[in-house]
Amino acid sequence: MNTNPEQPLAYSESEDRLSAAALLNFFGITSEWALSSKQQITLLGNPAKSSFYRMKDFADGKQAKPIRLNQDTLERVSYLMGIYKAINILLPNSQQAAEWIKKPNKAPLFSGRSALEKMLGGRVVDLSDVRRYLDGERGH
Repeated sequence: MNTNPEQPLAYSESEDRLSAAALLNFFGITSEWALSSKQQITLLGNPAKSSFYRMKDFADGKQAKPIRLNQDTLERVSYLMGIYKAINILLPNSQQAAEWIKKPNKAPLFSGRSALEKMLGGRVVDLSDVRRYLDGERGH
């Protein structure tokens, strides 16, 4: 670990920190939303089950070193973090926010499905669409 604050972080060290933060946030959010492992795997872009469980073990504190996430997975987690933030701004009660993603939505984007069902389409654009919808609702 880099202990000299004047020396820039090594590329791999900053990647490890980014992956660690992404995993902790992802599993924290999806735990709050009470999502199943299957749903979590879909949201992450369908990594191999062994990789998924190593990620989960890291987030649960059972493994010290996180898996270094690829750009696609980092992008997915970034969208989910933005979705989580937007929902919690719009619905400051965390229980209501967690319930919102599972409730049917009449907005044209959802066609009566829930935001979670839309996100579980498995494509990055599904996450992007939900994020854009919520940002629009927030006036951003």
